[in-house]
Amino acid sequence: MREYESRQTDNKKKEKRIIALSRNPARQELARAFGATDILAERGKEASEAVLSLTDGVGADAALECVGTNEAMQTALAIARPGSIVGDVGVPHGVEIPVPILFYRNVGVHGGPAPARAYIPELLDDVLEGHISPGRVFDFTTDLGGIAQAYAAMDERCAMKSLVKVGTV
Repeated sequence: MREYESRQTDNKKKEKRIIALSRNPARQELARAFGATDILAERGKEASEAVLSLTDGVGADAALECVGTNEAMQTALAIARPGSIVGDVGVPHGVEIPVPILFYRNVGVHGGPAPARAYIPELLDDVLEGHISPGRVFDFTTDLGGIAQAYAAMDERCAMKSLVKVGTV
């Protein structure tokens, strides 16, 4: 077993609860497949209240904001317990970071573009050998002529991720 696989396994065993926020049934199913123990469809204040209820009022040890909207960021910040970190992996558009709230609740925000090129040499063999299936998130396939439809499908939440096939694969 490779070192990173061992770390992933160790980390998963330590997590008692993984809460996913999604209204999309396909995303909910994928979240469960990746280890989510609870799925909530609520948004905004209702989502924050539901997560706090599940965590006995404490909040999440860590939160990931994966959408990029201000509402998603505010929800992530609201459910993060004092002293925790919010990972910002959604491409932000119109996101406001309330610095006083971060300061007084001692919540940090870290994020930025994923350095995917750094992972390719390590993970490509695992993908090609079938150990990792990155295709699980691709539910819309098109060619170069369908890029506008691919973006529209993702924007309208009809697709999780779009795969654009170029030439012969």
